[in-house]
Amino acid sequence: MFSYKQKDTVTAMRPAFIRAMFYFFCLATCAKKISGQTRKDERIYPENFTFILDRLLDGYDNRLRPGFAAGSVTEVKTDIYVTSFGPVSDVDMEYTMDVFFRQTWVDQRLMYEGPIEILRLNNLMVTKVWTPDTFFRNGKRLTISAECPMKLVDFPMDGHSCPLKFGSYAYPITEMIYTWTKGPKHSVEVPLESSSLVQYDLIGQTVSSETIKSITGEYVVMTVFFHLKRKMGYFMIQTYIPCIMTVILSQVSFWINKESVPARTVFGITTVLTMTTLSISARHSLPKVSYATAMDWFIAVCFAFVFSALIEFAAVNYFTNAQIERTKKKQAKCPQASKTTPLMVKDTEEVLQQNPDTNGNLRKRMNYICQESSSKLKVQSNTNISGPGGARTLQPLASGDNNRSYTLFYSSPKSESLLSLASSSAQLVKSTPQGAASTTEIMAGTPCKQNACSSSLQHLLAPKLERIQVKGNKLEHKQTPCSQPTTAGMGETSKIDKYARILFPVSFGAFNMVYWVVYLSKDTTVAKGG
Repeated sequence: MFSYKQKDTVTAMRPAFIRAMFYFFCLATCAKKISGQTRKDERIYPENFTFILDRLLDGYDNRLRPGFAAGSVTEVKTDIYVTSFGPVSDVDMEYTMDVFFRQTWVDQRLMYEGPIEILRLNNLMVTKVWTPDTFFRNGKRLTISAECPMKLVDFPMDGHSCPLKFGSYAYPITEMIYTWTKGPKHSVEVPLESSSLVQYDLIGQTVSSETIKSITGEYVVMTVFFHLKRKMGYFMIQTYIPCIMTVILSQVSFWINKESVPARTVFGITTVLTMTTLSISARHSLPKVSYATAMDWFIAVCFAFVFSALIEFAAVNYFTNAQIERTKKKQAKCPQASKTTPLMVKDTEEVLQQNPDTNGNLRKRMNYICQESSSKLKVQSNTNISGPGGARTLQPLASGDNNRSYTLFYSSPKSESLLSLASSSAQLVKSTPQGAASTTEIMAGTPCKQNACSSSLQHLLAPKLERIQVKGNKLEHKQTPCSQPTTAGMGETSKIDKYARILFPVSFGAFNMVYWVVYLSKDTTVAKGG
């Protein structure tokens, strides 16, 4: 019996146990839901976050960097977004830019347990937590006015790489390092619209990092290089084109007559002063560097061309005056003589004696005819004789009876010779129709009249005068130092000017070709960074 009763008791307790377990499970589920509802209610009330923040900073020391207790290195990730770049000052060698400089790091001491994974706070909280002591090593002010070392050897065809350096002020590499958030190529962004440069073009940027050593340890330095290329338009208009035009203007003086001393002097002095003014004004926009720039070389060569043009005229004027002085000295050494050298035939007797066959008859006939016509003819003191070489002039040598002595001047294109012919009181004019005289016309002293005496003298003396004319034509006048005029060389172009007209433009053109080819093909931008 007992055994059966015991068995019935055990069988009766099993349904009760199952029911108890079911009730306990339901109670646990309800408790969990209530707990979840309570956590959900925490998101609704802001005082819960205030409690979190108050507890978050309990025992927090913002003077200690993250990981200091564990001895680990703090990693700071950075990236830069440029909102405005420029201007760039060549004189001060600095540039100004506005950027968003972002830094990211992990501080385990600020970890909290709450429903929100990321708790975003305003900048007032920053003063209560630790922040990296980042500073810009080449910066001058808080608005990031940074230094930009410039090498102006190739100015104004130059390019520069302006650095922006930043790193930790107090924490060495063993405690804190910097890395780029988005990698070296995408961590620095410079939109096209952010550039406000006037004299430069921003052609790109590169980043790099380096380690520098000091007495307190080694420090990581992050560097961003902004690559700039100078625009040449301003300098072409203000300096290069005026210099070229000034040099060309100075060479125009080579085509001015060398006797125009005031004009050429004004050209030379004006162009020299213009080049001096241009060289001074070109230096105003540059720092006072101790080396010559590309523009300095160009201005110096242009100044040399302009100054050489002035010296060239001084040389032309000197040699022209020296030539005139030498001619005057040679003239002073020559004997004082008239400009014409007479070839004298002293009297009528010499002319008549040249023909011994008709000597007696000719003398008688001449005396008879001249005595008969002496009352009808008027004596003129000067007698003109025309010939192929020019005009001949008969001048009286001495006064006397009816027979008077005359001087015949013969002038040809190359020479002048003086013939003396003794004749009666008549004027002789010799003319030839085709440039070769064969007959002699003896014109009377009275205008437009001929008489028997002149007609007879023409018949008698024609062979003699024709022989004299042929002899005169054969005479060649050779210029000697005494016969050269004192104005020798005046009005002619100087040989120095002739050479300068070719040498100066060709030299200046060759210089310009070499200058522009060398500097424009040269890569003047120093590539830095990686």
